[in-house]
Amino acid sequence: MRGLSDPALREQIQRATNMAEAYNGFTKWLHFGNAGWLASHDPELQDKAVKFLDFVAASVVFSTTIDMTRTLRRMTREGWSLNVSDLAVLSPYRRENVLCFGDYTTDQLHIPPPAYNATLHAPTDETAVRRPGSIIN
Repeated sequence: MRGLSDPALREQIQRATNMAEAYNGFTKWLHFGNAGWLASHDPELQDKAVKFLDFVAASVVFSTTIDMTRTLRRMTREGWSLNVSDLAVLSPYRRENVLCFGDYTTDQLHIPPPAYNATLHAPTDETAVRRPGSIIN
């Protein structure tokens, strides 16, 4: 196997494995009800539960990424120097910002959010639409 003799490939494989395991640990943490066990033996209901968990995880990751991007933008405006190596260790699988037993309101779900710009450098207009080929996806 090429991976055994290629240190760069081994490192790439290890990083990808670590990211997958971080996601799995995050979803396991999010699925705290019933100790993480699926309550039904019905394959269709199990499939729905897994898809719902993935949806919740993706929603939390997206929200966390938006918050992290806003913070990084604010830091650059304040004159902080951001290094690529520092940004590379950031993870959207944070747990501190999630209240598992918190109160969540749904009264504003019908209001569409403003367009999101995923570039790290803040535009002059915060509602600017993301351009294709942005640095941060």
